[in-house]
Amino acid sequence: MERVTNFASAKPVVIFSKSTCCMCHTIKTLFCDFGVNPAVHELDEMPRGREIEQALSRLGCPTLPAVFIGGELVGGANEVMSLHLNRSLIPMLKRAGALWV
Repeated sequence: MERVTNFASAKPVVIFSKSTCCMCHTIKTLFCDFGVNPAVHELDEMPRGREIEQALSRLGCPTLPAVFIGGELVGGANEVMSLHLNRSLIPMLKRAGALWV
């Protein structure tokens, strides 16, 4: 759990992902299209990725991607897209220091 917390607070936007996950790719692309440079941790390419995935599940994010903004768990793809559609995502990214525009 401590590793997740350390990773999650390292940058304004942190995404825990799997390299073969299409929804993970979609969310990473969305942030990059906004001009955000997230820290991306591909759990299927990390030696202890399975442990991190289990810790994320205990935190309340049972599926990937798991997105943190400003060190806080936002959730998965559904939560990120909901924030985007109700126009809350960009202001959240600005408050976290991930966007300067």
